[in-house]
Amino acid sequence: MKRNMFMILLILAAALCAGYCILTASIRSGSKFYVIWGLLAVLLAALALMCHLRVWEQLPPGIKRCLVIVVAAGVLIFAVVEGCVLSGFWAKGEPQLDYLIVLGAQVKEDGPSVVLRYRLDAACAYLLENEDTRCIVSGGQGSNEPFSEAEGMCRYLVEKGIPQERILKEDRSRDTSQNIAYSAELIGDRNARVGVVTNNFHVFRGVRLAKHAGFVNVSGIAAPSDPVFLPNNMVREFFGIVKDTVFGNLL
Repeated sequence: MKRNMFMILLILAAALCAGYCILTASIRSGSKFYVIWGLLAVLLAALALMCHLRVWEQLPPGIKRCLVIVVAAGVLIFAVVEGCVLSGFWAKGEPQLDYLIVLGAQVKEDGPSVVLRYRLDAACAYLLENEDTRCIVSGGQGSNEPFSEAEGMCRYLVEKGIPQERILKEDRSRDTSQNIAYSAELIGDRNARVGVVTNNFHVFRGVRLAKHAGFVNVSGIAAPSDPVFLPNNMVREFFGIVKDTVFGNLL
């Protein structure tokens, strides 16, 4: 009975992952990360089949113990990393910062993507309240973008009433670590008080990258994110943090 219930739960989870894969693919963000959900659906379906065939019961005890340890370690690492991600969800920054660094995301012909608009609206609100703060909009041009992310971000902020002379464009970067590194070159002074503006799920990594770049006084400013796509972004951020940790960008 318990085995049948577990198998049904696996099948339902596989169906949910397959549906979420289709949903995340439909937004056409330029990222192929939605494939992860498809692979997870296949894995869960395979586990359901193994459960039906009683494969687990046929494994030697030593292999069972090793598999349990590996899975438990993976779950623990994932939980710790996601806890770090959650720690930046409500970051508000500090008043009167010297610079904001707004991390780039996809731009389209008609302007910034929804994810990027969240970031820009948060930056705009801060800049209107802190008139001496300058802003660096950071992002190069991807293969699926009509112009650089920095250019699209600058246009959006100017339309919202931010004077163009307060905005610096960093248009070479291709990922978050380059966003920070190239923006740091524009700022120069590592003692400058800097705020990193990005979506809530991205704040922890953005701030850590800025500290790795040598900034002493850095804080995060969390913009909202779409709750429907938050699970996808949280899992994607896990892999981003692992990657930057492996390459020494967060140490």
